[in-house]
Amino acid sequence: MRIDGVRRVAVAVAALGTFLPVLAACGTPGGGDGEREPAGRAGQSRPGGQDPTRIPDVGDRLQRRIPADSRQVVAVYGNGEDSADSTVVLYTRRGNTWRVAGSWPAHNGKRGWTTDHRSGDRRSPVGVFTLTDAGGVLEDPGARLPYTRDPSFAAPRWWAESHWHDFDYVIAIDYNRVRGTPPNDPRRPEGEVKGGSIWLHMDHGSGTSGCVGMAKSDMEFLLRTLDPDRHPVVVMGDRAHLEA
Repeated sequence: MRIDGVRRVAVAVAALGTFLPVLAACGTPGGGDGEREPAGRAGQSRPGGQDPTRIPDVGDRLQRRIPADSRQVVAVYGNGEDSADSTVVLYTRRGNTWRVAGSWPAHNGKRGWTTDHRSGDRRSPVGVFTLTDAGGVLEDPGARLPYTRDPSFAAPRWWAESHWHDFDYVIAIDYNRVRGTPPNDPRRPEGEVKGGSIWLHMDHGSGTSGCVGMAKSDMEFLLRTLDPDRHPVVVMGDRAHLEA
């Protein structure tokens, strides 16, 4: 929560320091997406539903998991269960009505989506997750979420060059992580097998290890817009699982 309208900026805890390596990045303890070169971008966003009080194309099961006090929802619409292409749509709520605040092409896990994510499966987890923390290699662009700038976010240079800037900006998706900590905090409350470090981060033009990749300008927009006072969440999955 912000005090007197002043945005909080998180700093790396001294106890963690440089022990927040990129090895905790994007889906698995062992690494990110460096072995694959870019593919084509996703298409345009899908048309919304008819009921303005609901997030379009999201069924009752996941709709009920959106907190009642949430006024910002980042919806990630996957093109298919085994597809790495998706569309991100930001919805904001005024009163009982959800409105589109932005829509962008994106990429999810290389192998698509799963309701039972495991470390190394190269699939993004389906579900509703809070968004509480951000960070990256680059200077804070004006984020409202607590932002940790740390060089330890940098992708290793043995990855493909197209992936070197993946973690210039990062928004942590609260899947199997400790909220209120930098996104690269390596702790896994539900165990290592369930994976972790599922992030919104910079796009490299192809699928990820489980994260969602977006263009730099789109990440900057989200960082400057997502507000902890509005309790932002992400609703993510392929079309079939979202509508179930």
